[in-house]
Amino acid sequence: MFSIDLNSDLGESFGAYKIGKDNEVIPLISSANVACGFHAGDPNVMSKTVALCKNNGIAIGAHPGFQDLQGFGRRNMNVSPDEVKAMIIYQVGALDAFCKAAGAKLSHVKPHGALYNMAAKDERLARAICEGVYEFDSSLILLGLSGSLMLREAEKIGLRCAAEVFADRAYEDDGTLVARTKPGAMITDEDKAVERVIKMIKEHKVETISGKTIELCPHSVCVHGDSEKAVVFTQKIRDSLNAEGIEIKPLEQLVERR
Repeated sequence: MFSIDLNSDLGESFGAYKIGKDNEVIPLISSANVACGFHAGDPNVMSKTVALCKNNGIAIGAHPGFQDLQGFGRRNMNVSPDEVKAMIIYQVGALDAFCKAAGAKLSHVKPHGALYNMAAKDERLARAICEGVYEFDSSLILLGLSGSLMLREAEKIGLRCAAEVFADRAYEDDGTLVARTKPGAMITDEDKAVERVIKMIKEHKVETISGKTIELCPHSVCVHGDSEKAVVFTQKIRDSLNAEGIEIKPLEQLVERR
């Protein structure tokens, strides 16, 4: 029997600006990564998103990023490991406060955007993220790109970790995600995306943008909640997983406790 977590990046509205269809996406997933106010989200949005997740029985994760609202956290920044570590502790702590106030539990941490991508290849940033999570709460799970340095650094310090793959993103030959600025970075054909997801789960393989086949071993599949067809796309993936006999479970049920 195959099992997988289905996650989405949510809580990314800000003030009067609404992003995503959280109300519709949340019931379809098993884990939510909630923005913590740096790249998106604000205290009111964080509080409402945590309540939505709790009411739907969805695992709650922190989604910390660079302090870059204008660029939505997708622009690379020149920051030191100490700064990154502090950013992680600050943002995870903020979301954890809302979880505690709502009587909910924080399950995992998934870095966002440029921070996520940079740490996949930068050992110092990867370690800073892992240390920040571990020192805040060593029971949390770090969700990172399959095969990335983040997961290796997590293993080194004894932090539980889970490998993530993407339903709607193209891969480079080294297993990193194709930059959004490049043609073909996003998989817009829903049927093709679903086919890739099933192959990644059952065969641990995906075809890169160059046509090469690489291996990965996923615990979780991400579907982006801010895309135009997010709800239809998520529902189609969920239906396909059920049809293939692949059980959808939150990360806590997929990653062993240390």
